[in-house]
Amino acid sequence: MIRRRVARGATGVAVLLIAAELAGRTGLVDTSLLPLMSTVLARAAELVADPAFLADVWGTLIVWAAGLLIAVVIAVPLGTLLGSLPRAETATRPLVEFLRPIPSVALLPLITLLIPDDSAIKMTAVVYAAAWPLLVNTMYGLRDVDPIAKETMRSFGFGRLAVLARVSLPSAAPFVLTGVRLATAVGLIVAVSAELITGGTAGVGAFMIRAGAGFRTDLVLAATLWAGVLGLVANALLLELQRRAFRWHAATSGELS
Repeated sequence: MIRRRVARGATGVAVLLIAAELAGRTGLVDTSLLPLMSTVLARAAELVADPAFLADVWGTLIVWAAGLLIAVVIAVPLGTLLGSLPRAETATRPLVEFLRPIPSVALLPLITLLIPDDSAIKMTAVVYAAAWPLLVNTMYGLRDVDPIAKETMRSFGFGRLAVLARVSLPSAAPFVLTGVRLATAVGLIVAVSAELITGGTAGVGAFMIRAGAGFRTDLVLAATLWAGVLGLVANALLLELQRRAFRWHAATSGELS
């Protein structure tokens, strides 16, 4: 089933690339504005050996990974607290639902005023965006815990913390990891978007700005492809981790089949 899904996805990507190439070859698309896909793929291959581009990729990875780590450290414990205390969750839900839809990119002007460092600005935006899926999935995961299992533990004399550690957190762990997967994708989008908006000296987005200033659309699209590859690889690794670590959850829910 998994191999079939991968094959279907690869086929879809191949069809899209071929269609884009044919659109340029037949004149449906002006190649002076949008280069041939074969040209873009060639430039993408060349970028692998470009030290300047690799340095920009490394800059994006640092901001992305650090922001995601900080978001996990903040959002997962907070989500655990709110998910374990129904009254606290009810009291804070209006605030969560108000702040969650605000795009982190829209907050960049304010963040820029408060934080002078370029990397810290981008990292803060990533933390804000990645924290919400982590927080919400952790809260929902704790809410989904079987109440009978918790009551059974309490009937044997286990306290609130013991029930949380032995029943609630293990049951909510698949939801938390799903939140990490979502936050990873969101974090990459925000990291590159912040680089495109704020500029700076490092990052895939900064590379795109420099390439765009030189009217190198082929390089802009090639860098975009590599940004997509980064997100695809990260999601695939986390999905495999989730599948291996929580086979019991996959068997009962069918989410990873």
